[in-house]
Amino acid sequence: MKSKGKELIAPNQESSKNDIVLSDTKGRVPIDKNSLEYIMKSAIAGGLSGSCAKTLIAPLDRIKILFQTSNPHYTKYAGSLVGLVEAAKHIWINDGIRGFYQGHSVTLIRIFPYAAVKFVAYEQIRNFLIPSKEFETHWRRLLSGSLAGLCSVFMTYPLDLIRVRLAYVTEHKRVHLIDVVKTIYTEPASTTLKMKWYIPNWFAHWCNFYRGYTPTVLGMIPYAGVSFFAHDLLHDILRYPLFAPYSVMKTSEEQRREQSHLHQRIPLKTWAELFSGGIAGMASQTAAYPFEIIRRRLQVSTLSVSNMYTHKFQTISEVAKIIYKERGWKGFFVGLSIGYIKVTPMVACSFFVYERMKLNLGI
Repeated sequence: MKSKGKELIAPNQESSKNDIVLSDTKGRVPIDKNSLEYIMKSAIAGGLSGSCAKTLIAPLDRIKILFQTSNPHYTKYAGSLVGLVEAAKHIWINDGIRGFYQGHSVTLIRIFPYAAVKFVAYEQIRNFLIPSKEFETHWRRLLSGSLAGLCSVFMTYPLDLIRVRLAYVTEHKRVHLIDVVKTIYTEPASTTLKMKWYIPNWFAHWCNFYRGYTPTVLGMIPYAGVSFFAHDLLHDILRYPLFAPYSVMKTSEEQRREQSHLHQRIPLKTWAELFSGGIAGMASQTAAYPFEIIRRRLQVSTLSVSNMYTHKFQTISEVAKIIYKERGWKGFFVGLSIGYIKVTPMVACSFFVYERMKLNLGI
């Protein structure tokens, strides 16, 4: 009887250990980062995080675009926080609250795939370049973020151009999305492209939707790279034993086992996550802002009075010279103070929502 008892106890003990593991992890197993499930979940998390962040700062984004593109109705307000308030009053008086969200529907259409592609690309590229802790270096982090930003920009740039055109219009009339798309497409195409016999006419006109793309790419390299790099670096700093008691979220032993099993890091507290995201946003904005100024001016170059009838295409160097002639080196940082006010809550909100969504989706 004893031997039978021992034979019966051994398998039961093994099954109970398995049951403990399953109960600790709620039956979940780590998701392969290269799997379709992980890509879809990270895309949903990224898209929602970007949409939340852009909605939060949409009014500031509209004012910043009006300043950056030297809109004649708003030039007098540019360059100070007082001007920011006055510009907001001007929009409120003339257009009401709707004016602050002009072009925002296109922003949401653009930002969901943009943020989704950016975060998915970052996770996949980072997983390739940094397969384990031994490969965790600063340049690999920077490269992962930069390449992710380039992927997302290429996929969604036409929507960004349409959004800027919608935000630029200040005449008191209803602006229709389809009209803006038709206008951009029917504008004269680049003569450089049209002169090449092997390039179809429709493709040359389609390239109108990529006007200002080159400075965007140049600006995205420091912007996305510095953003992800600074965020990950601050995460590491805030997890040091000195700061961990104040910055890392308190979790139960069971939750820690589950997160370890799923290869998740213990999340930071809300203030710490928002802080790391905000600082990352400010650093990236400073690094890339001159390219953003040039890009905005290129995007609306055909709408300026001097080019409206000649349809002359301006190069990056020509736009840079014009900006420098108008305001000197400070011209490349017009609206940067607004950019800081905008980018701090935007990037903080984006990273916060993304990290929490990842946690809830089990990735």
